[in-house]
Amino acid sequence: MAEENLPRPAPVPHQRRIRYRGKNPRRFEDKYKEHGRDPETLAKVIASGKTPVGTHRPILVAEILAVLAPQPGDLAVDCTLGYGGHAQEILARIRPGGKLLGLDQDPVELPKTEARLRGLGFGAEVFTPHRSNFAGLPQVLAANATAGADLILADLGVSSMQIDDPARGFSVKLDGPLDMRMNPQRGQPAAALLQKISPAALGELLVSHADEPNAATLAPALAGQTFTTTRQLAEAVRDGLPRLGKADAELTVRRVFQALRIAVNDEFSALDALLRNLPGCLKSGGRAAILTFHSGEDRRVKRAFADGQRDGIYSETSDEVIRPTPEEQHANPRSTPAKLRWARRA
Repeated sequence: MAEENLPRPAPVPHQRRIRYRGKNPRRFEDKYKEHGRDPETLAKVIASGKTPVGTHRPILVAEILAVLAPQPGDLAVDCTLGYGGHAQEILARIRPGGKLLGLDQDPVELPKTEARLRGLGFGAEVFTPHRSNFAGLPQVLAANATAGADLILADLGVSSMQIDDPARGFSVKLDGPLDMRMNPQRGQPAAALLQKISPAALGELLVSHADEPNAATLAPALAGQTFTTTRQLAEAVRDGLPRLGKADAELTVRRVFQALRIAVNDEFSALDALLRNLPGCLKSGGRAAILTFHSGEDRRVKRAFADGQRDGIYSETSDEVIRPTPEEQHANPRSTPAKLRWARRA
């Protein structure tokens, strides 16, 4: 049959790309260019010192790799898998023969990260995900028939994917339901906590979880009130401190959100459990690194490592806290409060 007589495929109708109003959309759902669909826009966002929505930029990567020193054949644990940035770097260094167990309690983000790491070539023989927070580390190791890991990492920061998605209720900038649960299928949202809590208990929570200097003033104004959205709560905090300057008021809003998030997710209890279980989860000579983001976390880690070294559990611990360089803080402002401490099992 002549070539000109062959049936031709039907033309594919042209599809216009999604458009949004204006140069800088405010709605999370409209930021499609930053969701990996437009590499040029992605590069511009990163170059401007911002984190593209729906992604996360790992912090202190070089410093963590230097501390943990992953080697081929190592068994590694990332207790807070998140976007998988730290895990990706560790995985590249423990092959061949190594394996990484990735823990994360977030049922929304964990499947996405698993798919992302699988797409990078890390199969089940080298990487397995586990739906658990870091308090469940001993159970995860037992399920994998191993007594101890060569290296364990815990990054205690909230992931950018969670912060940037207003539907999760973490954002102080974008309006969404006042939730803040890492695992939306468990526990009570922040709105319910505020409705039930007494002013005295809220005042104590704001001090212990965020070192909030205005706790005594804010607690009576917020406790027992009904707030359904993040914007309502943020406005109530600002209204409760009318004499505070704008910059200080915004810092207070962030501290209130932080304190509620820690309480809603019972983060200090989980961290205490991790620190208590950590020595028994490390092989002799195994290394642990913990990345914290506020003083309440850092105090716990510092004390646990110091006590462990004094009692002969750890042979070596970090003398000084490790912080992001000025260059990293400029390139990624979300890294600014980070503090890294490490310990080596005796």
